[in-house]
Amino acid sequence: MTQPTVQPKLTPQFCFNTTALRDFLRLSRASIDDSITQNLNALPSASSAPFDPNSVHVRTPRPRSHVDPAACETFKSHVLFPSWQARTDLISYCAGVAASPDPDDPDAATREAEKMKRREMVVDERLDPYSGRFFPREGRTEILAGVVRLEMGVEEVVRRRTWEVVKERCGGEEQEEWLGALGAWRNGGQGKGQVR
Repeated sequence: MTQPTVQPKLTPQFCFNTTALRDFLRLSRASIDDSITQNLNALPSASSAPFDPNSVHVRTPRPRSHVDPAACETFKSHVLFPSWQARTDLISYCAGVAASPDPDDPDAATREAEKMKRREMVVDERLDPYSGRFFPREGRTEILAGVVRLEMGVEEVVRRRTWEVVKERCGGEEQEEWLGALGAWRNGGQGKGQVR
């Protein structure tokens, strides 16, 4: 069985390294969500009918088999939901970092110097219409906030698509939406030992 995603250590430095942040999310999605069909195919099937040698003489489309309900529940509670929770925790933590003041921003002095220089500059837009344009550099927290917003949207789409496959293959799902199923997993004690 596929292993759940192991959450990296939550630090502001990890969040500000947006390449590492995106890589973690991309790899987690690739190993769990993007390969959900393969992960479910690796689980035992619900049908336990023995092999019929006569079935190879006639070519008929094979009905889509459902995954064994117990195996499906184990996969969801030990792999899928813990991986989703690890990504949720990381995105939430980084959203908090992005919303907090950043006194250690290494580019803060440079940006402030640019702003001061811009204030002192005399602009005559009649001579140069482009001289009035000023695009200040974004701070680390602003960049991180943009990355977090983007990743939240991606996460929503990926989870909705994954949950549709899980509902189709596992069958008999009570929850219509992935959010309800994840909430039930969190509240049902199946996430014991998981960071919430």
